[in-house]
Amino acid sequence: MHIEKNICDNIMGTIMNAKGKTKDTIKTQLDLQEMNIRPELHPTKNGEKNEVPTACYTLSPQEKHNICLFLKNLKVPDGFLSNISQCVNLKEHKIFGLKSHNCHVLLQHLLPLALRGMLSKAVCEPLIELSLFFNVLGAKVLRIDDLDQIEAQIPITLCKLAKVFPPSFFDVMVHLPTHLTNEAKLAGPVQYRWMYPIERWLYFLKSLIGNRACPEGSIVEGYLANECMTLCSRYLHRIDIKFNWPERNSDGGLRNSDGGLSLFCKFGKTLGAPKQLDLEADELEQAYIYILKNCDEVLPFLEEFAQIHVDSTQHLSDTEWNKQFIEWLHNCIKKMIVGSGGSPCTFMWSYPICITL
Repeated sequence: MHIEKNICDNIMGTIMNAKGKTKDTIKTQLDLQEMNIRPELHPTKNGEKNEVPTACYTLSPQEKHNICLFLKNLKVPDGFLSNISQCVNLKEHKIFGLKSHNCHVLLQHLLPLALRGMLSKAVCEPLIELSLFFNVLGAKVLRIDDLDQIEAQIPITLCKLAKVFPPSFFDVMVHLPTHLTNEAKLAGPVQYRWMYPIERWLYFLKSLIGNRACPEGSIVEGYLANECMTLCSRYLHRIDIKFNWPERNSDGGLRNSDGGLSLFCKFGKTLGAPKQLDLEADELEQAYIYILKNCDEVLPFLEEFAQIHVDSTQHLSDTEWNKQFIEWLHNCIKKMIVGSGGSPCTFMWSYPICITL
C-alpha cells in the first residue's frame, strides 16, 4: 500500500509539475546536461537565468484544470473512496493531502481515465500498464498465470518509463514492483497482508488518548469503557444505538404489496424535484413488456394465452408475440375493471436520481 502511495505521488507530482513534489527539477535537468543524455530536457541560458523546457509528460494548465475538475466532480459508490474532492484545489490546479487508500484507488482505477487523450502514447502506455499491474496484483483471487504474465511485463514497463521520465523519477519505490509478484506467490492475496485494517485500528486507539502524559493508561481505560458500553447496549430495546442504526444509504427495504404488484414493492429514495412526463406509445409498450416479463402475477395470464393460441403463435417473432399478448391482456384487464370505470395511467413522475437496493 505504501509502495502504491509513493509511486502515485511520484507520478502525480511530476505530471502536474507540483512544486516540491515533481521529480523534474532544474537540478535534474542540469544533471542530464552533464551526462549528455535527453537533449530535449536540457535547460538553456537566458542571461543569468536558466530556461526550463516543457517535457512531454508535463500537463498544460488547461489539462491540469481538466484533471482537477474530473476528480472534483467524481461520483463513486458508497465506501469505494473517501471524499477526494476535498483534496483538489481548482484555482491553483493542485492535488494535495492524498491518503494511502486514495492513492490506491487513483493509481488502479482513476489515473487511466483521467489521462486519456491528454498525453502522448509513449507516456500514457507505460502508466496504464503500471496501473493494470497493480490492479492484477491487488485482485481478490490470484492466478499463477496472471502473476507470471505481469512479472514478465513489469521490467518492460519500467524500461518504457525510463525512456520518458528523468532518472530522478526512479527511486527505490519505483523499482520495488519487480519483486511484488514473487511476494504474492509466496504469501497470497494482498488483502490479508496490507496495513489498512491495522491503521484504522490504531486510529481508534489513538482517539482514546485523553491524557498525553499517560497514553497507555488512557488507551486501557478507554478500551474498557467502550467494551462496557457495548455490552450494556446489547440489552437496550427500542433505543437507537450504533448496532441497530440503518445503513447510511438505506432505502427502507421491502414493503408489503397491499394488493399491488410485487414488482413495485421496493422502497426507493428520490432526489431532486420531480417532473411529469407523458409516455409515448413505444415507451408505454416497453414498460408493458418489462412488467410482463418480471412480474409473478402475470404468469397465469401467460399460461392462459399460450394455451389459447398454441397453434397461431408458434411461428411469430418475439416482437409480434409481445404485441399480440399485450393486446390480449389489455382486453382481459379492461373487462376486469370495466365495472370500476378505471383505466391505466399513461404518465409518469421523473426524478433526477432514484436510489434503490
